[in-house]
Amino acid sequence: MADEVERIMVIPLRATKQAPRTRRAKRAVKEVREIVMRHMKVDAEHVWIDASVNEKLWENGIRNPPSKITVKAVKFDDGLVEVSLAE
Repeated sequence: MADEVERIMVIPLRATKQAPRTRRAKRAVKEVREIVMRHMKVDAEHVWIDASVNEKLWENGIRNPPSKITVKAVKFDDGLVEVSLAE
């Protein structure tokens, strides 16, 4: 079973607007992690978010993350899920 599961996901970040202004980018990172956990069926310590995704979420500062983000999630044999920006 050497196959990796690879998915392109468009993650809506609407709920980040409910967070206080000074915590929105942090909330967006948590939402990305939660949605990847749900769709790839792993727990939090098995999700690795690439620096490019983090930079994309933080590019407009802590107060104004994007409303949605497109990512590529790859699940390896050992259960680790790597999340990176989709090209």
